[in-house]
Amino acid sequence: MNILTASQTNNNADNIDRGRLQISVTSERTAFPITDATISISYTGLPETAFEQLRTNSSGQTETIELAAPPIEYSLNPNTTVQPYSEYNLNITAPGFEPVSISGTEILADVTALQSVTMRPSEPNEISEEVFVIPGHTLYEEYPPKIPEPEIKPIRETGEIVLSRVVVPEYIIVHNGSPNDSTAQNYYVKYKDYIKNVASSEIYATWPTNTIRANVLAIMSFTLNRVYTEWYRNQGFDFTITSSTAFDHKWIPERNYYNTISVIVDELFTNYLSRPNVRQPILTQYCDGNRVSCPGWMTQWGSKALGDQGYSAIEILRYFYGDNMYINIAEEVSGIPSSWLGYILSQGTSGDKVRQIQEQLNVIAGAYPAIPKVIADGIYGPATANAVEVFQSVFGLPETGTVDYRTWYKISEIYVGVSRIAELV
Repeated sequence: MNILTASQTNNNADNIDRGRLQISVTSERTAFPITDATISISYTGLPETAFEQLRTNSSGQTETIELAAPPIEYSLNPNTTVQPYSEYNLNITAPGFEPVSISGTEILADVTALQSVTMRPSEPNEISEEVFVIPGHTLYEEYPPKIPEPEIKPIRETGEIVLSRVVVPEYIIVHNGSPNDSTAQNYYVKYKDYIKNVASSEIYATWPTNTIRANVLAIMSFTLNRVYTEWYRNQGFDFTITSSTAFDHKWIPERNYYNTISVIVDELFTNYLSRPNVRQPILTQYCDGNRVSCPGWMTQWGSKALGDQGYSAIEILRYFYGDNMYINIAEEVSGIPSSWLGYILSQGTSGDKVRQIQEQLNVIAGAYPAIPKVIADGIYGPATANAVEVFQSVFGLPETGTVDYRTWYKISEIYVGVSRIAELV
């Protein structure tokens, strides 16, 4: 195979596109943003020679920079033999925290890579660097194909099925290896972050929006089937899902995800796929459809071709899984103060829900000082609209100044994180 490295891409000005990168740095202990963290960026082929240095602002974020990437056509063509993304090394340091090194942050043309970094507070007289090496994308490198399973699990009456209804969990536990690998580490991962990570590892963020939606729905339904059926716990394991492509999805610690995928996950994260008279989310399996075939399952490159033809997400899913596949909504979202109220909060709205948002924004502002505090009077006036707009700017949402579905749940997510309501149990 021909592999186009970041340094080769940078030196071949006639054969490059540009991608973007923004980095967010938070404390592992408090979930607060880390101000004035330093990020040195180098090419994978020249890890010791930094060509760019960034610092985080009061929200723990860097500016968004442009970086060289291979032509976008490489990620749109299933038959290309050239690596469609460039890779960069990141070295992150901050006073009072252990340094972090990430090798292999992936940059695709025309989209923004979002790299989240959590840093551990350093112990006195002890400095140890955390090192993460990001393996290649599943559509480019070779990984074991999925071992087929029934898409609907038998429901036993002996108590193994713990959940009586579909619940979107706050966290899932990911076993970073195959199920029987006792040396593999377990990670507590926010559900939405898990989905964004997997989608960024298994499809290209340059694909049509409806293709991304279809694949995200399949990933979420598969994951919620593992949650609902307590699949691994019922086999005596202490995790929700694995990172093995032979059994589940490819999840990679500290890998970046992309803005085009992030916005869709935030839009759809309470959804899953159903069939008539089946209570559990469907275990929607798939393969790439190029190197591996899987009759009766969705193929990733096939979903891309249908997206190019203008198919909607549900039309793509039904093309592969049949006409009796439907999109359903989970009954509950775990770990949040309260679920989406069903209507948009905007200027002129008043009541307890407005006061709740104002109080949550004030707690968040204690960690993110760019967000102005407001009077929690239950009246959605210009000051509240401004605070919401700044919040949306900080967290990459459309800056409307109104609290819609995505903003409601993002405020809840950040509030829970910085107020330490969440318990990893």
